[in-house]
Amino acid sequence: MSAVLNLVHDNLHEVRVDGTRMLFHIPSSSLFALDTLTAALLDRIRRQSLSAEALIDGLRTEFEAHEVAEAIRELVALELIDDGRPAGATALAHTFERFPLTTVVLNVNTGCNLSCTYCYKEDLDKPSAGRKMAFETARDAIEMMLRESPDEPRYTVVFFGGEPLSNLPLIKDVVAYCETRFPELGKQVDFVMTTNATLLADDTIDWLNAHRFGLSISIDGPKAIHDRNRLTVGGQGTYETVRRKAERLLSRYRARPVGARVTLTHGTTEVERIWDHLFNELGFAEVGFAPVTSGDISTFNLTGEELVEVFAGLKRLGQRYLEAALEGRNIGFSNMHQLITDLHEGHKKALPCGAGLKMLAVDHKGELNLCHRFTGSTLPTFGDVKNGIKREQLGDFLSQRLDRTDTGCASCRIRNLCSGGCYHESYARYGDPAHPTYHYCDLMRDWVDFGIEVYSRIMAGNPAFIEQHISPRRAS
Repeated sequence: MSAVLNLVHDNLHEVRVDGTRMLFHIPSSSLFALDTLTAALLDRIRRQSLSAEALIDGLRTEFEAHEVAEAIRELVALELIDDGRPAGATALAHTFERFPLTTVVLNVNTGCNLSCTYCYKEDLDKPSAGRKMAFETARDAIEMMLRESPDEPRYTVVFFGGEPLSNLPLIKDVVAYCETRFPELGKQVDFVMTTNATLLADDTIDWLNAHRFGLSISIDGPKAIHDRNRLTVGGQGTYETVRRKAERLLSRYRARPVGARVTLTHGTTEVERIWDHLFNELGFAEVGFAPVTSGDISTFNLTGEELVEVFAGLKRLGQRYLEAALEGRNIGFSNMHQLITDLHEGHKKALPCGAGLKMLAVDHKGELNLCHRFTGSTLPTFGDVKNGIKREQLGDFLSQRLDRTDTGCASCRIRNLCSGGCYHESYARYGDPAHPTYHYCDLMRDWVDFGIEVYSRIMAGNPAFIEQHISPRRAS
């Protein structure tokens, strides 16, 4: 054991939580509390490259030689220190042969009865001009998914728009088809929808409940905030209608928890106020925030200063999430909940999301888009429901994003949690969906550090919260 040992800085990151040194193992997105021996080894190697013998000798008054040698072997195996031997096969292959498609997003109608000023949908139409998906196209999309990934046990069909409920007859036909087709194959299917809630009636709510839809309602907060941008085609605010319908939904819906999806645009940074209204006053189970920084209409993009304030608000709400978790309560803050889930599972993402790999969006013509945000965009499609996925083209696209050469991502400490950021965000801001979202980098690194602290405190103070609220969430 004469090789000189060096610290692999790109593979570890430390965060202090009270008096405890927490080690974030970057390759696996795993979190460890540093024991005394490991901390001493890392500190010595950080100051000066040393051989194993020198380390054993320098620590012999505090630790047994065999303990130090074993700890060194473990750190080498974790690729936290380098002993000069070839590293393990950690490089990601830049080719794709399989696309384990388990989710199709059906863009059932390009028409929408609202005219939200910040809408990113490039194929959005007024209600009278809406292009509705035909049942045959939806059926072919489902059969395409089953052909492409025949061995998966569970699939998801997402209904999207425009406003999906404006094509409710199609949705009902698709659900009826799926509830026959999937069971006869011995497989399960889930249904998911995001809706503006304005078309919800009691009989529709009861039907959605009977078929156990996962529902998200687009609502931006209290009336003064919501009505800034979420308007009717005639330019009127929609808050009163959405609130009335949402309250009706929440009073009748029992199948699954209902979430609220909030879009934060220029002039709207009041994270805590919005959460309080939607969670405490209206009673949504979860509230998730989506900051807009790269919309097509630049006047709606958050400024740099506003984005900093949004993240500060997210952290303040995250502190409330922590305080509640220590008391065994879940305050339904989706952004923090997802980060805690990723840390708990040691989530390692090669790509930012499942778009193009596990999920594709089908437009009204039956063409396959990277995700629902790209329908109607200039980004080429990747096949169609009749002929299937254009594997070579889609594989080339994903490989381009997977290759982190010269991007700075390869050495970033949150590379396996962020993976470069949202494709559409990159596409809208830089004109290139493979381009990393650099404007988020520092804020996201700080957000993950904050998440590590929150997760560590929960594990130390009330680990039962994880088993009660995090593990069941992922399992469902």
